[in-house]
Order: sequence, then structure tokens, then C-alpha cells
Amino acid sequence: MSPLAHLIASDPALTGHVSWSVVGVVLIKVVGAFVMLLLSVLLYIWGMRKVIADMQNRIGPDNAGPYGVLQTLADGIKLFFKEQSIPDTADRPVFKLAPYLSILPAFLMFCVIPVGGRVSILGHHTYLQVAELPMGVLFILAMSGIGVYGVMLAGWSSGSKYPLLGSVRASAQLLSYEAAFGLGILGVLIQSGSLSTRTIVNDQAWVNIGSLVRAWYWLPALVPFVIFVIAAVAETNHPPFDLVEAEQELVGGFHTEYTGIRFAIFFLAEFMNLITMSAVATTLFLGGPSGPALGFLGRGSTINVWLMPFLWFAVKVLALLFGTVWLRASLPRLRYDQLMALGWKYLIEIAILWVMVSATIVVARQLHWHLFVALPLAVVLALFAYGMLYLAIPKVGETVEEFR
Repeated sequence: MSPLAHLIASDPALTGHVSWSVVGVVLIKVVGAFVMLLLSVLLYIWGMRKVIADMQNRIGPDNAGPYGVLQTLADGIKLFFKEQSIPDTADRPVFKLAPYLSILPAFLMFCVIPVGGRVSILGHHTYLQVAELPMGVLFILAMSGIGVYGVMLAGWSSGSKYPLLGSVRASAQLLSYEAAFGLGILGVLIQSGSLSTRTIVNDQAWVNIGSLVRAWYWLPALVPFVIFVIAAVAETNHPPFDLVEAEQELVGGFHTEYTGIRFAIFFLAEFMNLITMSAVATTLFLGGPSGPALGFLGRGSTINVWLMPFLWFAVKVLALLFGTVWLRASLPRLRYDQLMALGWKYLIEIAILWVMVSATIVVARQLHWHLFVALPLAVVLALFAYGMLYLAIPKVGETVEEFR
């Protein structure tokens, strides 16, 4: 296997001769992942409407299909057949391209997420994920950063001031929380020492009930976990961070001029991003598909190999998605200055200090330092660094020197 091939893929099905059946395995996984994401978006939107309706003592969607489960599909069909308009002042090629630049990173990010263990498809052993990359976490960070281009180009190419202002605001928000997002992931990388999502999941493999505390990274990386969740919600423009679509200020935000199926693609991309971020959090902090198997069945049975890992993965993702619905129904929208202050004044500083402390603990264990000395010293140095940063931040009413 060439070094380039090793860099591109570490899947068992791709380590030998690539036959047509191997290509078929890859196509099955790509189509399966895309269909799963689409169905997840449809069900999430329906579930979100029903949960929020229950919280507000309403019925919610109830007419399309049993319990209104087909309401999202009906909305999508309606948008598909609506007229698509393009403003005369718009840059037409970029205007048409922008929706696809928004949805593509969300799907590509999901491709490196392990949703199960090692299985057999068409006679080939393979991982239950589209692509296993040795630098999968870097790929996630790259795709997260690319998502801003679709938003920015949509607002710029519309040829209208409201979409442009919305896209500038969205770009500033995404870039502001990208640093906290990356530092949250760094908290896991310090613990695992690997950039491969498969290796991170294998390190959190289920042994017994103690794995919840000893193996999964949510506890040793508790602060990065909280920071990651806040940054991920902010990056997906989900309430209470939905300033991108602040109706009272920006009409509809960066996609004001979009109609029909192009608007539906932006809508789809937003919720697909949310589901993908929940899947990333599950992979990095909650053990991914790891969980107890059915003891009365053999470890090699179809249910324990295929169904149970996927079931545990889905349960963890659903729990995180329910948390996002709860946030949407409970919290009011932040002001823009509050949004920026949370990202720049608190999340980034706390994440950097946590990285310093946790890195010190990991190195102390590897070099057999005394933790009773190294840990307090690291905490004191971290508090000292935060104190210096706090003193450097301008206070309310303080005169700030400006260079003109």
C-alpha cells in the first residue's frame, strides 16, 4: 500500500486490490449515509415541531400522515414545485452555486463518522462509516471552516443589502466560534493522541458499566465537551445563536432572496449541520457506537455486530438533538454583543487554559511526575494567565486608546 493510499483511506476493504465489488461497497455506504442524513433531517424537524408544541400546550403537525410525521416531506414537496426567482442584480452563477456549498460540507463531515463497528458487505470486511481517514479530525475542522463560504457567497451574490449584511454577520459568527470549536476538539486529541475518528472510538470501547466514566472522554474532557457543544450550536446558527436570521433586523438573513428548492437546500443544510455536529460530539466525547451488546447472543451475531452499535450511536445522537430542541424552546435570542462576548471573552480563554492543564496532566503521567505537585502548579499557572488576560480586557467605562 502506497503512503498516499494509506493517507487517503485506512478501511480494510481498501487495503488490497480494489475490485468492482469494493467500489460497490463504497457506493452502498455513500448512498446509505446520504439517505440516512435526509431521513434524519425529516424526522428531526417533525420531532422538533411536536416537542415544542407540547412544551407550548399546542398540538403541532397533525394532518400529513400518522401523527403528522409526513409534514416535513409535504413542506419539501411544496418548496420543490414553487417558482425560483433570481434578482436582476444578482451574480447568477454564484447565486445558484451557494446553496450547494452550504450542504456539501455537512455531508462530507458525516462521512468520517463511525456509526458502527467492523462489518461484512458483499464479502468484504469494512468499517460502518463511509471513509476512515487517519486525519479524520482535521477533515472535520476543514469542512467546518468551508461551510462559511456558502453563506458568504449567498449574501454577496444576491445583490441586495439585507442578505449582504446577514452574510457578513453570519461569517463573523462562524469565524468567532471556529477557534472555540477547534480548541474543544483539541481537548479530546490530547487524551487520545490520534486524529483518526475510528481510533478515538476504539479507545472508548465498552467493557463494562465503568466504561461510562473510565473510557469515554466526556469526563476527562468535560470542559472541552461543554465548549464544543456551545460552539457547535453557534456554528449551526441554532437558537439562541440564530442572529443570522434575525427577522426584525435583517428580514430573512443571507437567504432573503432565495425561493423554492434553493431555499429548501439552505433549510436542509442547517439541520443537516446540526445532526452532523451531534454525531461528531457523540464520536469524540460519548464513545460513538460503543455500548453493551446483548449477552444472550454471540458476539458475532448479526444483531450484535450490525444493530446494537448503530442503536447506541442513534440513542446518543438523539439525546443531544433533544437538548438542542430544549434550547430552542427555552432560551431567547442573544444580542449580537452578547454573542461575541461569549465567544471571544470566555470560551476561547477557558479552552486554552484547559488545554494547558490537561496537557500538563498527560505529560506528567507519561514522565511519572508527581501529580500532587504538577496538577496544582498547572492550575495556579492557568489562573495566573487568566488573571493577566482579564486585566488586559477593557472594562465598562474605561477609556481605550485608539490609533487613527
